[in-house]
Amino acid sequence: MFRFLRTYRSELTDTFRLSVPIVIAQLGVVLMGVTDNLFVGRLLGAVPLGAAGLANAISFLVSCIGVGGLSVVAALVSKARSQNDTAEVNRLFRAGLQVAWLFSIVFGGLSIVLAYNFQLFGQTPEVTKLAENFMLILSASLVPLLIFVAARQLADGLRFPRVAMAITVGALVLNAFFNYVLITGFGPFPEMGLMGSAMATLLSRTAMAVGMLVYIYRSGRFKPYLVRAFRALPTSADVRTILRLGIPGGLTFFFEVATFTLAAVLTGWLGEDRLAAHQIAINMASVTYMMATGISSAAAIRVGAAVGQGSNQGVYRAGVAAFALSIGFMSVAALLFFTANDWLVSLYIRDNPAVSTVAATLVIMGGIFQLSDGIQVVGVGALRGLSDVNVPTLITLFSYWGVALPMSYLLGFTFKMDVIGVWIGLLAGLTIAAILLTVRFFRRVRRLERTVSGIPA
Repeated sequence: MFRFLRTYRSELTDTFRLSVPIVIAQLGVVLMGVTDNLFVGRLLGAVPLGAAGLANAISFLVSCIGVGGLSVVAALVSKARSQNDTAEVNRLFRAGLQVAWLFSIVFGGLSIVLAYNFQLFGQTPEVTKLAENFMLILSASLVPLLIFVAARQLADGLRFPRVAMAITVGALVLNAFFNYVLITGFGPFPEMGLMGSAMATLLSRTAMAVGMLVYIYRSGRFKPYLVRAFRALPTSADVRTILRLGIPGGLTFFFEVATFTLAAVLTGWLGEDRLAAHQIAINMASVTYMMATGISSAAAIRVGAAVGQGSNQGVYRAGVAAFALSIGFMSVAALLFFTANDWLVSLYIRDNPAVSTVAATLVIMGGIFQLSDGIQVVGVGALRGLSDVNVPTLITLFSYWGVALPMSYLLGFTFKMDVIGVWIGLLAGLTIAAILLTVRFFRRVRRLERTVSGIPA
């Protein structure tokens, strides 16, 4: 252990410094949904909590191809920066914004269609009615969200992740403020109930997009990459590159998020109490997952830079450092889930023992799959840095839709294991994905070494 730390000290330190601001920014994004659920659960009760949680989950599912697809831009920017190609960095930034607008139209429209057909998810009439209106407002918020994600790729790829971190933290505070005043009608603000929470998300995401763009165009850090002469450079090739690499990468993200979203739908069939308990536990697991995606993004950036420098050893060491950091962090998260599950649940809901008891059990289940979740998401990021996106997409399709969902249904319904069976299926899918993606990364590294050595790959 100490030998490993000595050998990889510089890689671990560099990955940690890069990942911490990204982790905080990623955490801020998911904490908006958590904040919505906290305020809704404590101020409005279990049924609105289930509706808001399910609408948030489905909205995030719709947007995740765009969010995941745009994340490839940071690795491409990092590679171009390592090659001192400032013009390419500019083209990637502008192309990313163009792709974000395209994704906004496609996925925003799809979100609206799903909102008007929410009965397809088989929930109770009350949950369906509340979730439909909630999701319509969330559909509008996809536009600023994707613009923000596209703009932050420039900052992250140039190793200025604190920019997005500061903006996201500020927006999170703004979201909490608007949640309270718009739900309750405090002071001059109207009492909007559950819809006030959705409006808080829309306003906060708009502030994030505006803040990110203003900072980029006004800060001296980015001026070398935004000179006027670059504006005439065509971006069509870069748009195609982002789409070619980003869509499979986004689908990788989609398959996992879709699995957890459909698991929520399955849980909703078991009853409103089960759905509320599931939303509480999955919110906690999503917090640690999004923090692990920060390490994954750092892995993609560092691996991409090593590829640009032609350093195969750098690729290997960047990947190993990211895996080690993720395992360490998720182990701590698992320990917290095991030992403080009742207290964590009490933050979401009170005076409802039926929900609290089930949620506390599910939080322990969430602790069990922390390691698998952290390893698989870093595997995706490290492979993204190698521009390897097609095979990981197939791996996640098999792991989540071929294993996790069928097993969740069989255990939960056929074998009558209730919501525990659903979560065991999720654990199985995550574990298989973690194994296959890790093996894929190290095989790709060995292939690079053989190519450089002149040995046929």
